[in-house]
Amino acid sequence: MRSRRHVEAAEDEHSIDLAPMLDFVLNLLIFFIITTSFVREAGVTVNKQSALTAFHKESGNILIAIRSNGEIWMDRKQVDLREVRPTIERLHLERPEDTVVVLADKAAKTGLLAQVMDEVSLGGIKDVAIGAGSAGGE
Repeated sequence: MRSRRHVEAAEDEHSIDLAPMLDFVLNLLIFFIITTSFVREAGVTVNKQSALTAFHKESGNILIAIRSNGEIWMDRKQVDLREVRPTIERLHLERPEDTVVVLADKAAKTGLLAQVMDEVSLGGIKDVAIGAGSAGGE
């Protein structure tokens, strides 16, 4: 009986306690979740028109791109104009403090830009900006 207890005690001495490592990994996970910026990207690159009066603004949380051929891109996928408002409403419910930046290609139609901005406003987000490059470069 005595020898069995001695063998069990020896096995306990050689085992690794994983609790401190799990605590460390959990703390890292929480740190990365808190510090990550949840930015919705448009998914395509557009040639923005340069403007002399353009000023730098912190980028919006939601980016909408309008390509020269009239395609509208949100969250790395192409959407129809009718899908802009419901998508914005859903995103606005998730994060009410979000802002929108519309990046329109310089060859895109102005009417489409106005329609997209109207849909964003009707979706509940009033802070809408148009992305433009500065005259000195983008």
